[in-house]
Amino acid sequence: MAVQVLNEAERRKLDSSDDALFYAEPRFVQHLDGAFRRRLTALYRERIPPCAVVLDLMSSWVSHLPEDITYEEVIGHGLNGAELAANPRLDRHWLQNLNQDQHLPLADASVDAVLMVAGWQYLQRPEPVAAELLRVVRPGGQVIVAFSNRMFFQKAPQIWTDGSDRDHLAYVSRVLQAQGWPAPQLIAEPTRAEGPMGWLGGQGDPFFAVVAEKPTP
Repeated sequence: MAVQVLNEAERRKLDSSDDALFYAEPRFVQHLDGAFRRRLTALYRERIPPCAVVLDLMSSWVSHLPEDITYEEVIGHGLNGAELAANPRLDRHWLQNLNQDQHLPLADASVDAVLMVAGWQYLQRPEPVAAELLRVVRPGGQVIVAFSNRMFFQKAPQIWTDGSDRDHLAYVSRVLQAQGWPAPQLIAEPTRAEGPMGWLGGQGDPFFAVVAEKPTP
């Protein structure tokens, strides 16, 4: 049983309709700017070895993994089949609404790295998801939760819409630790905008990440 962290009010969303309806039409667009995506890819290059089995949870048509690295296997999950089918990095994928069913159809200790980009903010029951991640990740493996300050406001639960960027980092960390993950590394960095705005000191999408590593026996 997962250790509960949120109360019911914190789980509520403005749009309580089935998430599968909201994501039924594919969105072949980048939801985060180029500066954010480059920082994310650099983090993946630093943290994920080429021999890894990677689970890209709540994925889309891109996975942001380094293009020059081939992993043992990349498994995708999401809510839109067209987006996942168009993702060239995925070796296989499945559809599942994690707000309705949190059990992952994966064996114990079968994954080396779990990626979640701009997805945690839509979880209404993150506690059992975090517990499942602890189950499927191998000892020494890791989970990398990355996000910026963007969201589909109507689909994010109150715990996220009411919080600041720092609150979001603390919240993700708190849920992971409640399920048995050790204290994670928290990353909060500004990025520079692309093009002329960046030359003038303009800011891009801020980069936030929570990186937790499963202990080895």
